[in-house]
Amino acid sequence: MAKIGVQAMMLKKKIEEDGAFATLKKVSELGFNAVEISQIPMTPENVAEINRARTELGMEIASLSATLDSKPGGANDSLVTDFDKVVADCKTLGATIVRIGMLPFDAMASLDAVLEFCRTADETAVRLAEHGIGLYYHNHHIEFTKYDGRYLLDLIRENAPHLRFEIDVHWVQRGGLHPQSVLKEYAGLVDLVHLKDYRIGKMPPAAFEALGKGDYPAFMAAFTGVVQFGEVGEGNLDWKGVIDQAIESGAKYLLIEQDDQYGRDPFDCLATSHENLVALGYSHLF
Repeated sequence: MAKIGVQAMMLKKKIEEDGAFATLKKVSELGFNAVEISQIPMTPENVAEINRARTELGMEIASLSATLDSKPGGANDSLVTDFDKVVADCKTLGATIVRIGMLPFDAMASLDAVLEFCRTADETAVRLAEHGIGLYYHNHHIEFTKYDGRYLLDLIRENAPHLRFEIDVHWVQRGGLHPQSVLKEYAGLVDLVHLKDYRIGKMPPAAFEALGKGDYPAFMAAFTGVVQFGEVGEGNLDWKGVIDQAIESGAKYLLIEQDDQYGRDPFDCLATSHENLVALGYSHLF
């Protein structure tokens, strides 16, 4: 059965302040028992505390995150320079999935660059499979640009056949496609799904102050910036349709993520998502 969990990226400041175990204990108290680790430094201390949450709280580690390049300064370990460490962390934490959070920036430059990424990703997926670990790719909206009439995401699927997918339904919507349709198209390949709503916020008063001053660029920046990352159930997505299709497509983990909480405490945001999902009838997935 699929399980609803949390993407820990939205809790990275909490982990910095209070530590991984205390943060995941609060996640557990909110009713979540699975977590995806991303943008959390995988120091020995953090790995030990995450493992403590696993053993003492029963927290499942749905997946770990890594990059597919060796550029310094990344928030996640690199599968180029830290391959053995990533594998070791997976073994310690009982994780069988590593996910790539996005296409490397320089791979967005051209189709040839994308195909080079696919070659490297596929080779890495084969290496990880030797250790019982699957490699997954997480989409944003950029994957719905077209090359010769074909979506970039489909080209990645075709040219990296050993790669599996984490479908982020907010970014699918932002990319102009229907989340349920993409989940159905990728059935059998999508074990991870990101749940975050697509919300249209209100225009802030400052935008109209700018308009009154004739500052049209500032007004238009606010106009185009009303698309927000919402708590599940607080935006415009059809969550019954999304979740039911995700489960039908084979999803094992449905992970709540909210890239920006707009000043709210992330725990409060998670509580709202939890309450809304329970109200929709999904209490059995926690």
